[in-house]
Amino acid sequence: MNEKERLLTIGQFAALHGINKKTLMWYDEIGLFPPAAVHPDNGYRCYSYRQSPILETILLLRELNVSIPEIQAFMENRSAESLKCLLEEKITHLNQQISHLQAVQKTLHNHHQNMVTLLTMDLSEITLVEKEERCLVTVDIDEHTSFEKEVELITAETARFGLGRLHDASYGSMIPVDSLQKGNFEDYTKLFIEIPFLPRKKGLHVQPKGIYLRAFHKGTWDRLPKRYEDILTYAGEQGLCLSGFSYEKGINDTVADRIEDYIVQIEIPISPQSS
Repeated sequence: MNEKERLLTIGQFAALHGINKKTLMWYDEIGLFPPAAVHPDNGYRCYSYRQSPILETILLLRELNVSIPEIQAFMENRSAESLKCLLEEKITHLNQQISHLQAVQKTLHNHHQNMVTLLTMDLSEITLVEKEERCLVTVDIDEHTSFEKEVELITAETARFGLGRLHDASYGSMIPVDSLQKGNFEDYTKLFIEIPFLPRKKGLHVQPKGIYLRAFHKGTWDRLPKRYEDILTYAGEQGLCLSGFSYEKGINDTVADRIEDYIVQIEIPISPQSS
């Protein structure tokens, strides 16, 4: 007899597929996966090796969270076409889950890096850092934009890009370098949303790759202009030409209770023409 024609006990077949034999008993009871034979004397279930591909398909679908009724419907009309359609649907769903988990992972890395920065930073220090290009969702604001309107704009953009929760992105504000150089330290023109793994799309703001001046400000916003004066003085002394926008974001929102303890990270691109 061909070895593959031999019948296996329920224990052997369960061990072969790494499952509990009670699972096989349940699958039989609900009519999803009956044994190849049942011993006429003792009622023991026996399985054929040739049933393995079918069971593995069921186990795969269960791992993909396909419901028992869905699997039963598939088993009743099992074909290459029905399996192809079912797998395509689950692959699409799985890709969405993977993208979400990658976004969560990036968010966690960002929060972790912020905490590392908090524990090691020198608030008085101004440094140069290298950054990669990234695309940001932005909304336009001006001095007349109310806080309520800003919330409305942010809410609309997060909904448009399918952002499930606020913690899935980071937020900040932008002020033109031209305004800073003219002493207009409150001339904010945009709010930005950084969404992890956002594909480059027309209409997004591109934060350029390159060297950035980085500084920090701790305390209330009315003291930010003084920090910008320090930054401009430092840039002038170092022969650095600032360009584009200043990007501001809070880095300790989750651990600061008082506005006096709030820390803003400031990053401004350095023009390649700097001496």
